[in-house]
Amino acid sequence: MNANLWLLTVCQALFLVNNVTFIAINGLVGLSLAPLGWMATLPVTGYVVGAALSAMPVSRLQARVGRKRSFQIGLLVAIVACAGCALAVSLQSFWLLLLSTVMAGFYSANGALYRFTGAELVAPAYKERALSMVLAGGIAGAFIGPNLASATRDWLPLPFAGAYLALVGVALLALAVLSFIRFPAHVPPVPGAALGRPAAELMRQPIFAVAVIGAALGYGVMNLLMAATPIAMQQCQHPFSSAALVLEWHVLGMFVPSFFTGHLIKRYGALPIMFTGGLLNLVCVAVALSGVDLMQFLVALFALGVGWNFLYTGGSTLLTQAYRPEEKNRAQGLMDTAVFWTMALSSFASGALITTQGWTLLNLGSLLPIAAVMAAVLWLLLKQRAAAQPA
Repeated sequence: MNANLWLLTVCQALFLVNNVTFIAINGLVGLSLAPLGWMATLPVTGYVVGAALSAMPVSRLQARVGRKRSFQIGLLVAIVACAGCALAVSLQSFWLLLLSTVMAGFYSANGALYRFTGAELVAPAYKERALSMVLAGGIAGAFIGPNLASATRDWLPLPFAGAYLALVGVALLALAVLSFIRFPAHVPPVPGAALGRPAAELMRQPIFAVAVIGAALGYGVMNLLMAATPIAMQQCQHPFSSAALVLEWHVLGMFVPSFFTGHLIKRYGALPIMFTGGLLNLVCVAVALSGVDLMQFLVALFALGVGWNFLYTGGSTLLTQAYRPEEKNRAQGLMDTAVFWTMALSSFASGALITTQGWTLLNLGSLLPIAAVMAAVLWLLLKQRAAAQPA
């Protein structure tokens, strides 16, 4: 750890405060403003659609102006977007809320690259631990996000308008912290210089494909169940404070393991850790199908969070083995594009399924992508072990 890495971890923490608060309130605000019930999670979907649309432009922007400048632009967009969300609640405008959350996706696409940036702030031998430690900053999101949503829910006459304004302050604080980070010197691309392999060639690598499948589908399953949880708990007559508690434990499950996930990956390899993440997702579904008491929601979402951590950290680490230095922006942009589009699809499906089919069918439907992830990871693991055997 060094000062720059600690400060970047703080930025990650503030980024997750924004994300968790959005998750805690966007579905409920959407439910109160949406013309139709199935549209309730469209603001959640809008956030990730905005990120999906921004992922490749952000990667190109970072190649042109560097990590720091791009991160600063992302935070400025976040300030405008959160203020737009507050205005939408004040005006009771569902479509302004949706537009503002799509805009906020640009910040999300920037913040998602904090993890890769952490690996650039340390010696190569420590990249797994640095990537994992930056993600550990999300622990602050677990505590601050749900509590911020609860504490600021009634700041203004209309519920949750104050929560969006509080996120403007969070983004301003992140801008201040970011100003103290010293990033590696940015070298803009020289016209005519080699830019590495094209996207199609990168994607044809088995290691690249499995890294993206693990991260994208792992995130998709997590988002599918997490985005629906506040609505499902409301349907089961649980108060918002209980939903906030469940989300708090879920986000703890997502990020507390980051203190040791890097060590586990260094010792056992990314693929076994990713496979374990798939198993934890199965545990989540089994617990969720066993009942709808508060403790069952809490345990299921906690297991889901740990499973996500193993899949996302493992997939992100695996990806760093699939590209050359000059290809990093393209490769990272491709992964995050896949992640965000998968999240967008899962967010939309989450709202449609939870309001029309219910919590049970939602969980049963998640078994298909979980099985796909585990099959892909197992295939590559067996392929690599076979290649390592002497002829």
